[in-house]
Amino acid sequence: MNPFASPAPVRRRLLAAALGTALSATFGSASAQTASDFPTKPVTLVTAFAVGSGPDAVLRLVANKLSLQWKQTVTVDNRPGGGGFIAIEAARRGTSDGYTLLQLDSEHLSALPHLYKNRRFETLKTFDPVAPLFRTPFMIAVSAQSPWKNVGDLIAAAKASPNSVSYGSWGVGSPGHLGGEWLEMLSGAKMTHVPYKEVSQLFTSVANGDVPWSFASIPSSQGVYKAGKIRYLAVARAQRIPQLPEVPTVAEAGGPAGMDVNSFVVLVTPKGVPAAVRTKIHADVLKVLADPEVRERFNTFAFETLNWSAEEILKNAETKSSQYQQLITNANISLE
Repeated sequence: MNPFASPAPVRRRLLAAALGTALSATFGSASAQTASDFPTKPVTLVTAFAVGSGPDAVLRLVANKLSLQWKQTVTVDNRPGGGGFIAIEAARRGTSDGYTLLQLDSEHLSALPHLYKNRRFETLKTFDPVAPLFRTPFMIAVSAQSPWKNVGDLIAAAKASPNSVSYGSWGVGSPGHLGGEWLEMLSGAKMTHVPYKEVSQLFTSVANGDVPWSFASIPSSQGVYKAGKIRYLAVARAQRIPQLPEVPTVAEAGGPAGMDVNSFVVLVTPKGVPAAVRTKIHADVLKVLADPEVRERFNTFAFETLNWSAEEILKNAETKSSQYQQLITNANISLE
């Protein structure tokens, strides 16, 4: 066999192999560089919460800290309304590269699919969880002039006259609404839900006695609370909170045991963001949450900082989804 007869095929194979190795090294290096150097341009944090709300306030602090860490502009884009779908649609139009993040709460993740069944939209089939932010407890609030001294009194009044005792919330399907449904289910009482469009209007109504009670987060109700216009009968969780150690738990206040009404808030990205980029964002957000200044600010709102992995976010969202499905089905709640 003549070794010089046809060298072209050999050269082509060698060149192809060399080119493949070079491309592999180049793109492998680029992929690693993309994750390690992320971000190389401004990042947008879309949020379903209004300017001035507790989640907005702490997100802006997180955005500022990330901007310093990343040496890139990090912008908060408020898109409230529409049950969260306005923000969701804005974020899902973003590119799947990590430069568009979305702040949602556990109700956006876990309740929306059950409240809007005909849309056949499942939040966590469109977005991937990236980083945790915080969890907030809810208080049971009444007017300062309310005759009820504890949760036992509230339940007794509701049982004595079914559906005559009403409670307010900041919307159908909100934690305040679903928490009320849960209290009814656990206690056997029957009450009437009154949704409000504005949180401020809700707590003014509670203070005036127009609606006898509601669930309340500390940030949303602290104005009327500090003014002495409302009282907290209990905190709906297993333990008292350090910010208000004098306020008993629901069980301690004569209500059903095991009641834990809370909401957690996280960052998600549109599906398709490389895992390495998501991992870096997660690590960088946890660094921010460990900052003493950030923790102190979160603490003023009774926001418990979280260090969950993406898998733990999914697990907690699934747990809430099962609970919300039961409550929404039992009460025949729909937003369609």
